[in-house]
Amino acid sequence: MVQTSKGRRWCPEEYDAELEVPGLLASRPCSAWGRRAEFCNERVYQFGGVKRYIRKGVPLEHRARVWMGVSGAQAQMDRNPGYYRRLLQGERDDSLEEAIRTDMNRTFPDNVRFRKGSEPCLQRTLYNVLLAYGHHNRGVGYCQGMNFIAGYLILVTRSEEESFWLLDALVGRILPDYYSPSMLGLKTDQEVLGELVRTKLPAVAALMDSHGLLWTLVVSRWFICLFVDVLPVETVLRIWDCLFNEGSKIIFRVALTLIKQHQALILEATSVPDICEKFKEITRGSFVTECHTFMQKIFSEPGSLSRAGIARLRERCRARLLAQG
Repeated sequence: MVQTSKGRRWCPEEYDAELEVPGLLASRPCSAWGRRAEFCNERVYQFGGVKRYIRKGVPLEHRARVWMGVSGAQAQMDRNPGYYRRLLQGERDDSLEEAIRTDMNRTFPDNVRFRKGSEPCLQRTLYNVLLAYGHHNRGVGYCQGMNFIAGYLILVTRSEEESFWLLDALVGRILPDYYSPSMLGLKTDQEVLGELVRTKLPAVAALMDSHGLLWTLVVSRWFICLFVDVLPVETVLRIWDCLFNEGSKIIFRVALTLIKQHQALILEATSVPDICEKFKEITRGSFVTECHTFMQKIFSEPGSLSRAGIARLRERCRARLLAQG
């Protein structure tokens, strides 16, 4: 259970299809957002006014349209009419279907909308989205973690096809190789985070080094689930507003902010289990629940993070991982 800015207590697992969580609609006046949502697309996302509005939070009723526009998903869907349905009608892949079915009951098991027997039950919708994506991107197929991401997309868009194209934007373009069999993109970005911490928070890096602790042991879920079931729902959606618009750099901003804000707590750790527990603790509490303040912090606390700098770190970390085999 977490406390919202208006005092109401709620549980992320009970986040139903209505998504009526206090604060989600309070970011900006809906009338003003309606005008901007009409024009959100790949070509205008860099316009400063649009970026500022998105960083301050997209009202729920406009979120699907904005995500579809700024991520390029809407353009892809428009260019490929009927493609999603054709994927569902394609040749069967027993191993893909079994892998997806295995995770159905593990996806938000406490959410009434994902329970068997509910009406409507979103398990079938989730299954369809994941199956279609597995056929669409055979190099990825299905990977654990995609179920939670697709589940959030379904709750926001209430549309199978839009959820599919948003999943494609994330897996295929915004986060390439995160979910491939080798997970090279995921491993690379975890190493990049380690390098950023070494530069910006050297005491934390020294603690990790002194215990021989790999970053993947403490942050893998942050990256692979994009903070789903890690941070409060409202905060995750605010992060995703920016992720769809500004790309994967947002993940580093969130991670660095969490670590920097709780650096003193982390440095109290004296063992590997203790460090792992501290990294769980820093994802809880009022700092992450107060999403408006939290989102302001992610754009100030980490300092400058240039795309060119991250690209160079990725190149170096990827080469190191490949050399290690």
